[in-house]
Amino acid sequence: MFELAKKFIGKECIIYTFNSAQYTGTVTEVNEGGLLLEKEGAIEALNLDYIVRIREYPRNKNGKKKSVILD
Repeated sequence: MFELAKKFIGKECIIYTFNSAQYTGTVTEVNEGGLLLEKEGAIEALNLDYIVRIREYPRNKNGKKKSVILD
């Protein structure tokens, strides 16, 4: 997961965890144990062992964020 998560640095993503939580923000740093996520000036640290899925935030054909995301 470490090598895969590094590909999302600098991108706005949706991150899914084992306990069905979703985190949205920009991935700023990835290291062996965790991932730093920034949203509206706040920084969160997430443990890579509990991340199930990382997805780049979907955008429509005009480049704007989609308002409804169906998973």
